[in-house]
Amino acid sequence: MALYYYYAMLIVSLLILVVYVFIFHKHFDASITIMAVIIPVVNLGHLIIASSSVIEEALVGLRLSYIGGCFVTLAAMFLVFSICRVNIKSWIRAILVVMSSIIFISSLTIGHTSLFYKTTPTLSFTSDGVSYITDKNYGVVHTIFYIVVIAYYLATISVLIYCFFKKKQVSRKILVLVVLSVTIAFIGFFGGRLFVKWIGAPEIELLPLTYNLGMGLYLVIASRLRLYDASDSVTDSLVEKGETGFVSFDYKVRYLGSNDTAKRMFEEINHYVVDKEISDFPIGKEYILTLVESFKNDPSNNKCFVSLDNKTYLLQMNQLKVGRFYHGYQLLISDDTKNQEFIKLIQNYNSELEKEVQEKTQDILDLQNKLVLGMATMIEGRDNSTGGHIKRTSDCMRILIETMKEENFPGLTDKFCFNIVRAAPMHDLGKITIDDAILRKPGKFTDEEYAIMKTHSAEGARIIKEILYGTGDIEFLNIAVNVAHYHHERWDGSGYPDHLEGEEIPFEARIMAIADVYDALVSKRVYKEEFSFEEANQIIIDGFGKHFDPGLEKCYLAARRKIEEYYCQFKK
Repeated sequence: MALYYYYAMLIVSLLILVVYVFIFHKHFDASITIMAVIIPVVNLGHLIIASSSVIEEALVGLRLSYIGGCFVTLAAMFLVFSICRVNIKSWIRAILVVMSSIIFISSLTIGHTSLFYKTTPTLSFTSDGVSYITDKNYGVVHTIFYIVVIAYYLATISVLIYCFFKKKQVSRKILVLVVLSVTIAFIGFFGGRLFVKWIGAPEIELLPLTYNLGMGLYLVIASRLRLYDASDSVTDSLVEKGETGFVSFDYKVRYLGSNDTAKRMFEEINHYVVDKEISDFPIGKEYILTLVESFKNDPSNNKCFVSLDNKTYLLQMNQLKVGRFYHGYQLLISDDTKNQEFIKLIQNYNSELEKEVQEKTQDILDLQNKLVLGMATMIEGRDNSTGGHIKRTSDCMRILIETMKEENFPGLTDKFCFNIVRAAPMHDLGKITIDDAILRKPGKFTDEEYAIMKTHSAEGARIIKEILYGTGDIEFLNIAVNVAHYHHERWDGSGYPDHLEGEEIPFEARIMAIADVYDALVSKRVYKEEFSFEEANQIIIDGFGKHFDPGLEKCYLAARRKIEEYYCQFKK
């Protein structure tokens, strides 16, 4: 039975490692990764000891088992310091790692020198043939090893206690889990032998079990830590610019975390307590909780304004997405003072002036649209295979959107429809970055050329962000970026650039994909002849559920006649 126990512990540790790899995120602390990798090695060492027939084999497993004591405890301490936001100087970290490494290297001399074990231990067997090591006569380095492990544990517990009472911005749930995992491992390390001696089973080591239990808790800790890292749940551009504050809450509107910009804008956020509700604070109660309720009832009703210290702040509520799942709400805070002052100024003008401002605003909007369309047309002029593609796909998009509105497609707003038609001409802006030798090639691309060509979608998104950043129309910016970035993604995940699948693909990009592919099918290219309407229609129909969103099939079929009538003018 003991041998099965060690096999089970090894398998469990490997399964934990697989789970960790599956949920791994770049923001995970490196210490968790170290522990996840080392623990299976430690468990393998114990299995080798239990299945050995001679002492030489058992010593190999014994040496492997000491990796845990030397490095798992150190990694756990580093993790706790990171969670509690207590900085350790780099040179101190280096010294601790070197010290643990020296101790482990000393353990490799067991059976050769008296540094770690004064004498070579012996191998004993149970009645069912399971082996275990006896007659351990520890040397001076082993005593140092015990002292170091105890010191790591005491330092870890001390920091946890300090953090629990002094730092409000660290989750108490995480602290409790860490204390539990560290204590379990410590008890297994020092109390395991007393327990097996008490039950009369010297062949059993509790360390594999306690390490697995501890690592299981670390998986929970790793997944929870991402929720409390507000910077991890927003776009990199917001973090870098530092002009937008963001605050994260779970679905019970309990505070999870925020960035420094938010704390500067609203001083009360500095007094929020992690995992606690915010109803005791003025802004939290009057604005944030109210906005959450409005957002829950109608996701489009996600904005409000707060006037504070002669400034006006725009609050926008969105879902908090971490990885593939939603975990709560994310509040974006931006200083909208200048915009509000401008609005108030406009409101003081008479109706004639208001009309003039509206006309000028429309002229600016028209100019912006013409500039964007002109840029897109210029890019298209470089591509000798897609003449007229921009205009045709834009008109096709307009037909699809109008049909969707006629069919009462759920969730469509007038602003969304307006913005997606405006954004359609921008979907291939990224081609401006593609070399003429590739873009104007009169034939099919090689694999290398095609790989370069595929970069145009991500590049287009980047260019649009640079062009439209700061215009104030965040919704249009997001739609335009999504249309450019993801219109080559496929419903089944086989598209590019990010291999998104299903509803991971932004809705506007799913509509754009139909217009883009349809035009490519019925238009002549340097590498193919044009398809008939019947052939193109059949390819589109066959693509629903594979290339295209199956939920859009009904709308496409309703729009088919209008699309074909539109394209008839190009068949003459």
